[in-house]
Amino acid sequence: MAAFAHSLSLISFFLMARMLAGTTAAKVASPRTIYYRPSAWEKAYATFYGDETAQETMGGACGYGNLFNNGYGTDTAALSTALFNNGYACGQCFQIRCVQSKHCYSGFTTITATNICPPNWSQDSNNGGWCNPPRLHFDMSKPAFMRIAWWKAGIVPVQYRRVPCVRKGGLRFSFQGNGYWLLVYVMNVGGGGDIASMSVKGSKTGWISMSHNWGASYQAFATLGGQSLSFRVTSYTTKQTIIASNVAPADWRVGLTYKTNVNFH
Repeated sequence: MAAFAHSLSLISFFLMARMLAGTTAAKVASPRTIYYRPSAWEKAYATFYGDETAQETMGGACGYGNLFNNGYGTDTAALSTALFNNGYACGQCFQIRCVQSKHCYSGFTTITATNICPPNWSQDSNNGGWCNPPRLHFDMSKPAFMRIAWWKAGIVPVQYRRVPCVRKGGLRFSFQGNGYWLLVYVMNVGGGGDIASMSVKGSKTGWISMSHNWGASYQAFATLGGQSLSFRVTSYTTKQTIIASNVAPADWRVGLTYKTNVNFH
């Protein structure tokens, strides 16, 4: 009996050890990386605004500021409200190709959504009011438009699809506001390119949920001055959440942009 009881004790020990090992592994396992995949092609229309320098595209409703300095360049477009999705489409990447027009060029171009093309209710949706709901429309920078069609065409039918945003480096956080109200613009977002929600954590606080302000900006009404800051960011498209720790030092200042080494894929 003693030998049998001893055997049971050994079996119980090994079973418990395996359970504990499994529990420990679950706790320390790193989150699975989610890769965004291209969507199916859909139909829309495209125009352009500005000239070959694309100076008119600087700024924009997404809040990316100088698109050259922040890595977006001239490969950008303003989206009609049906695509802009109240700013949640900011940062999304699209492949666009011209179709069914004698003015089309072969191939496609890839753009980032950086602005909104507002409705023009004084014009018919099929004659000037190109961005009126529910139309799907891309008002592209002129350099981007000229890669898919002859610019004198003015407007062309296109096919588009969402594609992964390939970015160099990590997320960038541009600060505005003050020590009691922090407004953050999130840039250089990879993967789906978009943001669904954000939280901020000071070195003296827990996680504080941030509300969507407009475009690619999120805000927190909290006293965060004098604290180093971390951010928890969730992708609108993939729902993946990543944490950017110690993004800004305790002496952070508004008007500055802080870079990280984490990003979506």
